Amino acid sequence: MKAIQFTGYGEVSKKVKTSEIVKPTISKDEVLIETYAASVNPLDIKVVEGKLKSVSNFKLPTTLGYDVSGIIIEKGENVPNFNIGDEVFSKVNRQGTFTEFVAVNQKLVSLKPKNTTFEEAASLPLVGLTAIQALKRGKLKSGESILIPAGSGGVGSFAIQYAKSIGAYVYTTTSSENVSWVKKLGADEVIDYKTVDYTAIVQDADMVLDTLGNEYTEEAFSVIKNGGKVITLVGPVDKETANRMKLNKITKLFLAFKRRKITKQIKQKSAFYSLVFMRANAKQLNEISELVESGTVKTKIDKVFPLKDTLNALLYVKKGRTKGKVVIKIK
Repeated sequence: MKAIQFTGYGEVSKKVKTSEIVKPTISKDEVLIETYAASVNPLDIKVVEGKLKSVSNFKLPTTLGYDVSGIIIEKGENVPNFNIGDEVFSKVNRQGTFTEFVAVNQKLVSLKPKNTTFEEAASLPLVGLTAIQALKRGKLKSGESILIPAGSGGVGSFAIQYAKSIGAYVYTTTSSENVSWVKKLGADEVIDYKTVDYTAIVQDADMVLDTLGNEYTEEAFSVIKNGGKVITLVGPVDKETANRMKLNKITKLFLAFKRRKITKQIKQKSAFYSLVFMRANAKQLNEISELVESGTVKTKIDKVFPLKDTLNALLYVKKGRTKGKVVIKIK
C-alpha cells in the first residue's frame, strides 16, 4: 500500500517521499481503519525538520500523519464497542496516517460526527484535542477572558469556538484578509496584527493560549493580569512538565536555563505557566463529536490535496498562511 514517509531529518522538500509499505495487521485490541482522509499539522513539519528529536525517537523511514478518518474494516477479538463498517476518526499516538490503512488501538478511536464528511472529520482530532486540553489545563471559566493568537489557524479556530462554548470573552489576532472570517467564529475582539499592536488592546486577561512561541511567549505575560495564566503549546518546558517527563538532571538544568526569562516573568506576575503536550483521548474525541453535531463548533477546510500531492500540502502548511485545516483525501 502507498504511504507518505520521511527518510531523514532536514528540509521537507528533500526528505518526504511516497513509499510502498506492508498493510498493517492488528492486535486483539486494535481496529484496522481504511483511511478516507487525514489532515496535515505543523507538527508533521517539525518532525521532519528534526525539531522534536529530543523528545521523540523515530525509526526511519517513518510514515507521516497523526489525524485519520475512515471506515473500520477489521477489529480485534477484544474490541466490543465498534463494528465493521463504523465511520470513525482518531488521533494516533505515533505517526502513520498518510497511508491507505491504519491500525489503531480502540482506546484512541471515536465515531466520527454524523454531520461531517470524512475530510471534515479528519481535520478535527489533533487541533480539537489540543485546544480542549490546553483550556482545561488553564481551567478557563465562564466570564473569564482569553487571548488566542493566530485565530485563523487550525488550533486557533477550534479554540475560539470552544472558549466561547465555555462562556469566555475571547480576544484573537489574525491578518487583515481573515478578520471577517475569524469574527464569524465568535471571537469578541479580532485584532489585525498587521495594523494594530495587540498588547495595547489586550490587558489583564485571565489567560493566554500561546500558539506562536519565541517572543510571543514572553509577550503573553504583558497582557495577563497578576495571577493570570499562560498555557503554551510551543514555549519552553516548565519545571512540572520536565519532572513529569522524567528527564535527567542535565536536561532539566538545560531546560531551566532556556526558560530563565519566562521564570522571571512568572515571578513578577505571580502567574501560572504550563507547556501542554497533547495526548490522544477517545473520551474527548466524543466531546468534539458532540460539539460538532450540535453546531457549537464548525469545521473549516482550507484546501484538500490527493495523497500523491502530500508534499505540496506540507509545503503549503509550512508557509503558515492557512485558513482552517489542510486535508489529504485518500479515498
